[in-house]
Amino acid sequence: MHLSHEVDPRSATAVVRARLPRSVADSLALATDLTGRGGAAPVPGAGSTADLWLALATLAAHDVGAARAVEPHLDATAILDQAREAGTVVLPARASSAEGFTWGVFAAEGPGAKLVAEPAEPAEPADRVDPVDPAAASTTGGGAGDAARTSWTLSGTKPWCSLAGVLDGALVTAWVGDERRLFAVDLREAGVEVVPGAWHARGLVEIPSGPVTFASVPATPVGEPGWYLRRPGFEWGGIAVAACWYGGAVGVAGALLRSAVARDPDPWVLRALGVVDERLGDARRALEEAAVAVDSGRAVGQEARLLAKRTRATVAHAAEDVLAAVGGALGPAPLASDPEHAKRVADLELYLRQRHASKDDASLGGAVRDAAVAAAMPEAVEVTLPGGPAAPDAPGASPRGPADVGGTVATASSGGTGTAGIAPW
Repeated sequence: MHLSHEVDPRSATAVVRARLPRSVADSLALATDLTGRGGAAPVPGAGSTADLWLALATLAAHDVGAARAVEPHLDATAILDQAREAGTVVLPARASSAEGFTWGVFAAEGPGAKLVAEPAEPAEPADRVDPVDPAAASTTGGGAGDAARTSWTLSGTKPWCSLAGVLDGALVTAWVGDERRLFAVDLREAGVEVVPGAWHARGLVEIPSGPVTFASVPATPVGEPGWYLRRPGFEWGGIAVAACWYGGAVGVAGALLRSAVARDPDPWVLRALGVVDERLGDARRALEEAAVAVDSGRAVGQEARLLAKRTRATVAHAAEDVLAAVGGALGPAPLASDPEHAKRVADLELYLRQRHASKDDASLGGAVRDAAVAAAMPEAVEVTLPGGPAAPDAPGASPRGPADVGGTVATASSGGTGTAGIAPW
């Protein structure tokens, strides 16, 4: 995940380095080239996940807004690829024929906003659907009638729709009864309206992410109800966002490094530079380990959820520490006089708020506890954590393990998740 290392010239990272975009239009053109016929963007989990995340980090180090435009398109194409593996996917007509079709992913929920999907055509009779065809059932619904129903409409409001006024289409979650389902939508259809004047952010100014209203807009289902959240790559997409946070932090840290090189720095600048290097190293290693886990096939189910929570937390906290260290060392001058640095800081601060801070930390703690409970065995041994007499050298231990936790815990004597000690560590 080192941004300056040599890379394969055929890789997605090499393509990004060769054509760093200067505008949203440039970014979207790069995105479609990466995913078009013969494009360099790898599919997550297929062996080159590190290259995919390094390409996104490289983009974000250049311009967080560029990464914010490209990442959803790459995520959408990966989702569609996974959906095709499960069965046939019927896309809006223009998405199947137009060159350079750009995608977003609108899956957030918000208070006072709800998007509802309703069938636009009656279901085919059950005797007209092959009951043993798994593709028919898994692509559009659970029952035979749903499997034959490919035409739906969306009505209501969807919050946090980034670049909705610019993109060609989006994968949108909508409610079908009490469950969410994913749909593909052509955003140029009548009935799609971007709510004006809703984006007042000082960061990511060029990536408006306000609400969009849908009025009986045609849509086609992508996967069965609930598939979007249950699919193997849902957590992987969350880690891709963390790769963008990491790249953004590298970009912010560049101002501190340039300052330290340009003059004889005082000890406080050097201390800040040391803190920044340490935190970026933490983030980089977390992403590298996550990429290996995804490509090895281990990052599925509960393992994937725990991995994503850990990786996002590690990277987010590292990025926040970088912002604080750089700001404290350099003071207000670069924020007032260096437009590129000021933009990087504002963009990254806003992008990091996509994570729910302490709420997500609590969610990680819950996932750690659940993993420990799930791996508990009848015969337990005592393991003393740091703060007590000695700490075990657990095989497979995480470098972000319980370094600041003391005391003794009861833990499984073997097995569980393939690690020793408490299950998650």
